[in-house]
Order: sequence, then C-alpha cells, then structure tokens
Amino acid sequence: MRLTSLNTVTVSAMVAFSLLILLFSGFLPFPRVTPSLPPVTDSRISSKAAPFTDLLGAFKKWDSQVGCSSFGEKHRGLPTNGSSSLQTVVGDLGCNDLKLKHVSVLVKGWTWIPDNLDNLYYCRCGLSCLWTKSSILADNPDALVFETTTPPLQRKTGDPLRVYMDLEAGRRRSGLEDIFIGYHAKDDVQSTYAGALFHNNRNYRVSSEKNSDVLVYWSSSRCLSQRNDLAKKFLGLLPHHSFGKCLNNVGGLNMALSMYPECELHGDSAPKWWDHLHCAMSHYKFVLAIENTITESYVTEKLFYALDSGAVPIYFGAPNVWDFVPPHSIIDGSKFSSLGELASYVKTLANDSVAYAEYHAWRRCGVLGDYGKTRAASLDTLPCRLCEAVSIKGGRHAKSQ
Repeated sequence: MRLTSLNTVTVSAMVAFSLLILLFSGFLPFPRVTPSLPPVTDSRISSKAAPFTDLLGAFKKWDSQVGCSSFGEKHRGLPTNGSSSLQTVVGDLGCNDLKLKHVSVLVKGWTWIPDNLDNLYYCRCGLSCLWTKSSILADNPDALVFETTTPPLQRKTGDPLRVYMDLEAGRRRSGLEDIFIGYHAKDDVQSTYAGALFHNNRNYRVSSEKNSDVLVYWSSSRCLSQRNDLAKKFLGLLPHHSFGKCLNNVGGLNMALSMYPECELHGDSAPKWWDHLHCAMSHYKFVLAIENTITESYVTEKLFYALDSGAVPIYFGAPNVWDFVPPHSIIDGSKFSSLGELASYVKTLANDSVAYAEYHAWRRCGVLGDYGKTRAASLDTLPCRLCEAVSIKGGRHAKSQ
C-alpha cells in the first residue's frame, strides 16, 4: 500500500509539473480562465445606456461626470518605474562607463528595420551615434547589426562588434553575437513594439464617429489555427468586420478604402493595406488583437496599432501585458471566465458612452503608468541605446573573446 501511495504522489507531481511547463511555454489554448472583471457600471457614471457614435461627445460627457482629477486619483498608486518587464532606459547613464564618444552602427543585409531610422543621433552623456544602412557613411563601423542573417563565426580585436536582433516570439541568440537585441527585459538591449517607427507612411486620420452597428474590427492574413478558432468563436458573438485573408466577411481583400475612402493615403504607388490601417481601425469602438502565441513580454504591434488608432483593444496574448500598456486602456480577454461573458461586457460598454470614454482617459489625462517606459524602450530609441552599449564595450577596440 505504501508503494502505491508513493506512485500516486509521483504521478500527480509529474502531471502538475507538465501542466506548469505548458502554461509558461504558451501552448495552452486561448483564453486562459481567470476571475471575471467587475461590471462595466460605475457608481460615478450615469447608468443610462444608449448606443452612441460621437466620440468627442462621449469625452465631454465623461469630463462632466468623472474628469481627469478623479481618474488620476484612482490610478495614483500605480508604479511608474517598478516593472521588471521593462529595462530602465531613462535618467542618468553611467557616463564614466563610456569608452567612446562617437559610435557608428552599420545595419547589414535585407531587413524590415525601417530606412528612416538612419540618422545621426545625439545621446546621453554627449555620445554621438551614427545608425545607417550605408557602408559608405559607416566605412569603419564600431558595430554591425544582423537581423535576417547570423553574425560572422569569429571576431578579432579591431573588428566591429557583432549585434544580433530577434524580435520574434521564440527569440533566440545566435551564439555568435556580442550584443543581443530582443523584446524581453532580460536581453542585452530591449526593443518593444510600441514605437511610431513600426508604422511609417500611413494615414493617421482618426475618425470622430464610431460605427454604431458594427462594434469590432479584426484583420489577419496569417491564419493560425489557434488564433482563428478563438477569433471565430468570439466574433460570432458580436457584430464585426473581418478584413484580411482570415474569416473575411467584408466581400474580399482590400475593402477598407471602399468603406472608408477618406482613409486613402494619396501618392503615386498603389494602395497597400497598411497605408490605411490606423484610419480604418479608428471607425470602430473595438479592435480584436490576438498574438501569435502566449509568451511573456511578447506584446506586439497587433495591440499598439489598435491603441494608437483610438480604438479599445480586446487583447489575448502576453500574461504580463499590463506592464506594457497604460492603465484602463485595453480589455484583457484573459480576465473573463468565458467568451460569452467577454462579449456581454463589450456590448454593454459599447452602449455606455461614459464608461467607454474612460478607456481613453489615460491619453487625455496623461496617466501613463509604465507605458512611458514601454515607449522609451521601443525601436524609436534603439539607435542611442545600442550605441551606448557598444560604447561601454569599446566598439571595435573591444578585445575578442
């Protein structure tokens, strides 16, 4: 009997350990079941609910019933620099640690890294930083950045430092780099997806009118089965427009400009779907944002595009997402016990102009929480932060290992 008891305990422990591994690796299905959110109603907010379309009118109503002072007081206790999910990139740098006063960085090979990141930057401690894709301008670089290819196998003293960048969910070091750039705070240099440089050359028009009948925008062209299943179940509970290749219900691809011609970005080239993404999103009260995987700190443009467009993201993804976004700015799908409960919450919120306006209060009142750090650690500031790391190591003068 004692042997049987021990075997039972052992098996139970193994099962529990396996479940923990699955949970933290992001392979459990969406959504995670957690305690539900409180009702959308608030004692300070009028209970009279009715469909609304005028966003500015909703803001004015919220101002009269709630206001920034009350919102700021409610979120006053939020930490502004205590999150371990983000590197501290503001404030004083150890200037004495810098070995170089000027650093040049050459980006190698084909890459999605935008061309207009190329520039000469003036960074902390008086450090100047040249970031470029031109081997003419950076003819003697202190560091080489590799993103789609791996760095050289060897580096001698006098050669540029090797920098490898991987912002994908399953980010991996190449094993050949001297500095690694990733989205996680534990990486050598962190780069979040929150920066403006992830969405260049777009129509940033924001509609003052929200659709009253169609509540949710969704667009996806990479039809991953897990994400598709979740989207299909959830969107089936709400009126929505699904653009892109996956679950399309708007009559085909590239229909956004037909529906919202004011979103066209005028130019000589043929329109691309991303040209008008933000503008189209802005017509909807909500945008469904589902990450490719549930991975800690992997908070991508899927969320930040929606946030920047003036819609409220309905988010499924990183379990620590609140470390990256402003207070009361998103609807975290993992906080609901079922998709039905989530859909009910969204419907109620869509008909309560004051409660809906509160999801935009962070921007209007300047209550950012740790979102300021998220922006400070984004691609926008990467050149200076990488140059600082290169300078600390000594650039091409660093000893080979």
